[in-house]
Amino acid sequence: MFARIPFRQSSLSPLAGPTSFQPVSYRPSIRTVVSTNFVDLTRIYEDDVNFCLIERPLPATIEGFIYQALKLFGPLELSQPVNPSDFNYTNLWPQASQLDGYDTWLADIKLLTTAFCELFELKQTGLRLRTLKTAMCPRFHVDRVPARMICSYGGIGTEWLPEYALDRRKLGMGSGGLDDAQSGLIADQTAIRRMPAYAVGLMKGEAWEGNEGQGFVHRSPTPTAVQPRRLVLTLDML
Repeated sequence: MFARIPFRQSSLSPLAGPTSFQPVSYRPSIRTVVSTNFVDLTRIYEDDVNFCLIERPLPATIEGFIYQALKLFGPLELSQPVNPSDFNYTNLWPQASQLDGYDTWLADIKLLTTAFCELFELKQTGLRLRTLKTAMCPRFHVDRVPARMICSYGGIGTEWLPEYALDRRKLGMGSGGLDDAQSGLIADQTAIRRMPAYAVGLMKGEAWEGNEGQGFVHRSPTPTAVQPRRLVLTLDML
């Protein structure tokens, strides 16, 4: 699926020569890659990219399955390591297994787990699958992980802030106890972005080497009366 890329790449080469100089610390501006090409997930390795968003058309079979499953069944909370080469996906949501579209949905989860493992040369990934009716992480924040993949199959997608629209000094304790709207964290309220349903997001966290202080800033959305529940898949490195 992807050309093999080592997880840690050095972007700097030693310079030879007699010239004496003082090293300069430089961090490129942080940006997001938005694409419809799945291969562009590999751009997460670029030093100035901390989020890759791959927008995909939502297949009618999966859309119908998610709509019925969220309406008919109670909470789903699943967290476990997955080796894509030998994992039995058929039991991810057994209550919903008789609904049309279940197999198509499972095939997509297999696609994403395989892609995540191949991209980072992992034998397994930490899979978490949840239905949510509240905002699990309602404040804008960064994750203390190297990288995380997320896909909202149903309901409102994850919200995020582009770099120009935030003041990182106001994250966490820097907010002074104020909410995001009052702390000064959000420099431009109109700049808040939202992942579409079925889109694939790949984010760098604070634990990605060389990305300290630049983790992707995002939050869980607040459900609405029209979309009261979400079905969210996240994949993490183990």
